[in-house]
Amino acid sequence: MLKQDYMAVSPDQPIYSEAPLQLLLFVDGRPKSRQQVQRLRGYLKELEAEYSFELEIIDVGQQPYLAEHFKLVATPALIKIHPEPQQTLAGSNIITQLKTWWPRWQATVDTFLKIQEDLQERIDETVRVTSPKSTIQSVAVSAELIKLSDEIFHLKQEKEKLQEQLQFKDRVIAMLAHDLRNPLTAAAIAIETLQSNFNSDMGVFLRLKPGMTVHLLKQARHQTRIIDRMIADLLQVGRGKDTELPITPQKVELGQLSLDILAELRDRYLAKSQTIDTDIPSDLPPVYADPERIRQVLVNLLDNAIKYTPAGGTISLAGLHRTTQKVQFSIGDTGPGIPQENRDRIFENHFRLQRDEATEGYGIGLCLCQRIVRAHYGQIWVDSAPNGGAWFHFTLPVYPL
Repeated sequence: MLKQDYMAVSPDQPIYSEAPLQLLLFVDGRPKSRQQVQRLRGYLKELEAEYSFELEIIDVGQQPYLAEHFKLVATPALIKIHPEPQQTLAGSNIITQLKTWWPRWQATVDTFLKIQEDLQERIDETVRVTSPKSTIQSVAVSAELIKLSDEIFHLKQEKEKLQEQLQFKDRVIAMLAHDLRNPLTAAAIAIETLQSNFNSDMGVFLRLKPGMTVHLLKQARHQTRIIDRMIADLLQVGRGKDTELPITPQKVELGQLSLDILAELRDRYLAKSQTIDTDIPSDLPPVYADPERIRQVLVNLLDNAIKYTPAGGTISLAGLHRTTQKVQFSIGDTGPGIPQENRDRIFENHFRLQRDEATEGYGIGLCLCQRIVRAHYGQIWVDSAPNGGAWFHFTLPVYPL
């Protein structure tokens, strides 16, 4: 039986007949291919008048899984799927090949029918011969299984990605609630102290010396900036790696900016009796960068250095005019350092070293630093310090004169 229309093979509507010779014709939409298929179908139509066979025409554009199942490398292709062994004819001379192979296929069919007849005579009437494995129905099932396995694979990937995002969200919520408490409390105490000692009628602070008033105002401002930075970092990283990071570059004195941030973090490193070692040349040229973005980089790197440097340790800041176009800035510590195998992954979003799972943090700081530095056409990397610990380096463009 020769089917005249393009049809999709589906296990929901299995196509199976008693025809011992079963063929699949794979076609595509190319005009040149269409002409060849028409000639081939015309030849098969002539054969149909004399021989019994079943033909299914399959468009590879609609059912690519079947093409994958048969490992086709070209179309059109004519495949004999039954009787076994399977055989594929492809190329521009399929009709010529078919004229050669058709008598052999018919001989195979005759042999198959004779075997079936002999077997049928030898078995009990209640036992039926097992259906041939290579049928159009079984091909449809195999193709559907390939398609389903592919879909299952992609669903597993999506599931793992969603689970990772949910775990990150839960961790961030828990850490954010914990980490915000400290700066919020500090800012609230400073503001409440100022408020309770302010006389609105006289416009002065009572029982507070001018130096203490200035200190409390700075403390409140510093803590609110910490809160703002934490929220900004989370929102920025939440946009994803592919989102463009906007920057507004201008002239920035990198050495002075780092010293200003160190002054803001003074209470933290003094509380751990840490020493600050600076090597910033006086002639270090200014860089062309977004000051707020570079502040985020410096705060993240210095915050990590203070966190991971033990009490009594040393934090180092160094500047270097590498080339006429690049300035390198480095921040080192005497903490545990970064293992060699993790030095590339440390900049991945949400990545945290196993040893740090129990410590506070989101695993987004270094990822954000990398995005900011790259937005400035710079580089960032990490090395081991000679005396233990880690050195984080990044480069920025020199401000054009």
